[in-house]
Amino acid sequence: MAGLNTSGLSTAGLSTAGLAIDRVTKRFGEHTAVDALSLEINPGEFVALLGPSGCGKTTMLRMLAGFETVNEGTIQLASRTLAGTDTHVPPEQRNMAMVFQSYALWPHMSVADNVGYPIKLRGLRGATYQQRVQQALALVELDAFADRMPQALSGGQRQRVALARCLVSDPSVVLLDEPLANLDRHLRATMEHSFRDFHQRTGATLVYVTHDQTEAMALADKIAVMKAGKLVQWGAPETLYRQPRTAWVAGFIGQGSQLKVAAGQPGKRLESTALMRGLNAIESERTQTVLVRPEHIQISTALSSSSSSATPTPSQLAAQVESVIFRGERYELTLRLPSGETLLAYHHSAPALGSQIAISLHQGWCLEPDQ
Repeated sequence: MAGLNTSGLSTAGLSTAGLAIDRVTKRFGEHTAVDALSLEINPGEFVALLGPSGCGKTTMLRMLAGFETVNEGTIQLASRTLAGTDTHVPPEQRNMAMVFQSYALWPHMSVADNVGYPIKLRGLRGATYQQRVQQALALVELDAFADRMPQALSGGQRQRVALARCLVSDPSVVLLDEPLANLDRHLRATMEHSFRDFHQRTGATLVYVTHDQTEAMALADKIAVMKAGKLVQWGAPETLYRQPRTAWVAGFIGQGSQLKVAAGQPGKRLESTALMRGLNAIESERTQTVLVRPEHIQISTALSSSSSSATPTPSQLAAQVESVIFRGERYELTLRLPSGETLLAYHHSAPALGSQIAISLHQGWCLEPDQ
């Protein structure tokens, strides 16, 4: 028997359908937009496709939806093949729903009519139709707005109407194409909570396209980081932050600094003693790139405006303060090391520009070179 979520909508499709993308390639003329991409998305996972503009993430989403064909590879939903070199199931037969960046609401229809439009096209009418629409609106906490017109709603409310319209047809997968891009910063933060709640209440499999790494880290169970059509890393947000594979991923996910050290090997963590020794080695021996996050830097000598007041011990590094930015709960410091490299650090108070300080680095992560 199909399970029911808290508002009564069936979750049979949502709870049983996994999505398999196997070496999918899409070319537009001479340009390869997606290059042999493979992902295994478990039922009920919230997955983000993350990357800069032009990396192929939206093209991949459109192939999942059926708006684009694939040149090579296959897409399967549960055990059903949706796309391949000789197969293309049309969008309306894929049991997927898509939320667009522009909301795509009908301005002449009420909120309820917008939400119910997909099931009305399928011939659903009467009490069952009304019940499904009310249940979908309740899931996004807009049941009191059923009779309003879209233009009377805020941007965040319109986005929730678009979510309800997806949910009313009980899809196996919900696809979201940069749904928060048109909202201001405050509203984006509010909608992040709405998306998390939506996922928890429905158990839906969500595939979410964004170029905003902060957004992806806050929302997704797993993130597929894309660059130039290729998948460069796939994993949980914590893994991508703490253990990025390459220098490019390290620069794209979170804040941090990349230094050269004479220690370690790719894919391994360097603890404080080995890291500090490796940083103090002669330049010709410092060939390994290491990522140091700001929270792993300790400013261990009292800050002063005097350029000679901070003398580092053998387990420390000298650094000059180049910039100070107030971020509310902390100060963000840019430090210049004797090697000429820069380091991003956090501190609870503001040093004087140009002052010398002594710092200790607690750990770093060794990176592979970019291909």
